[in-house]
Amino acid sequence: MTSVMQRSDAADRALRARAASVIPNGMYGHQSARMLPPEFPQFMVRGEGGRVWDADGNEYVDFMCSYGPIVLGHHHPKVDAAAAAQDQLGDCQNGPSPVMVELSELFVDTVGHADWTMMAKNGTDATTMCVTIARAATGKRKVLVARGAYHGAAPWCTPVKTGVTAEDRAHLVYFEWNDTESVRAAVEEHADDLAAIVVSPFKHDARVDQEMVDPVWARYLRQVCDDTGAARVLDDVRAGFRMAFGCSWDTIGVQPDLSAWGKAIANGHALGAVLGNDKFRDGASQVYVTGSFWFAAVPMAAAIATIHALRDEDALAAMERAGQRLRDGLAAQAASYGIGLRQTGPVTMPMVLFDDDPMFERANLWSGQAALRGAFLHPWHNWFTCAAHSDDDVDAALRATDGAFALVRARFGAD
Repeated sequence: MTSVMQRSDAADRALRARAASVIPNGMYGHQSARMLPPEFPQFMVRGEGGRVWDADGNEYVDFMCSYGPIVLGHHHPKVDAAAAAQDQLGDCQNGPSPVMVELSELFVDTVGHADWTMMAKNGTDATTMCVTIARAATGKRKVLVARGAYHGAAPWCTPVKTGVTAEDRAHLVYFEWNDTESVRAAVEEHADDLAAIVVSPFKHDARVDQEMVDPVWARYLRQVCDDTGAARVLDDVRAGFRMAFGCSWDTIGVQPDLSAWGKAIANGHALGAVLGNDKFRDGASQVYVTGSFWFAAVPMAAAIATIHALRDEDALAAMERAGQRLRDGLAAQAASYGIGLRQTGPVTMPMVLFDDDPMFERANLWSGQAALRGAFLHPWHNWFTCAAHSDDDVDAALRATDGAFALVRARFGAD
């Protein structure tokens, strides 16, 4: 792994200059490096296992995993082989490949609440489809969501409201995470027009500590939907297959009616999915949702191989081991430097924030310096482990963070 002194960014700077003239802001969305400290590269050229390389050839232990899609590791051989074999047959065609039926059967066999499946391309497609299906099935309009939660980038849910009209949000109703009374108040006001309650498996909002779900609260949401006929929608786009081999709330015994999936289901291939129970099958049958590339066969073949590998290779346990080793190492380092550090969320999707850091000055310095030393970490978004992260990968990342902690201590002192 290259040292700080050997690191180059000439190729990245040149690409940024070229991009600035042909891409708005030079880049957009969640992968825009404009939101990150200056030490982070904008352009990546390849990945292997638990590591990635930027346009200048600098190597990083990758704890963002493409913001979640890489669950088995970059270039997992069985996934790559399945995708390549399907590509030789056909990908985007006049009709879907038989692999669509095979993948749908596999989802139904794997995810407890699922009686049927619909495919799409990404997580925003899936969450939007869930809301549309819920409204079609119930004939109602109101959708309850947790304040501050992220459910995609469509007008009804995007966190940035530029270009969004009030009408796009007219039927959203907000509640507070894990707060029964705020849900009860919203339901009492809108019970006659309630189509769905949409919630993530745990609170994974950016820039704040993560919060696991209270099982009592989750069961209350389930009861509300049973009583009102609304759809209980689980947005499993980010957490799917990282908390359980199945729906993320399987561990607490609460099943949704509809669930949205994306990110990890095809190990980096573009695919989203909606899974639902028979209560909402007719609603799903009535809506018109489609896309030219939604039925592409290569990502579906990759998803089949991914799901089999997740099961056969005990991938979730591997991610948990890597995440716990990383969490323990960071805790020990922070304590040794006298730095207050908060680690929240599942170990497979950790959020790491500094105490007394409202403007993320400590986090930006630390993550930027870690990047210079070969660890790709985010200052205010949750991270992701993958099954390919080895002890050597974690230890290499910890060597990088140790040097970064030393600089935080030197600039800001001990807490």
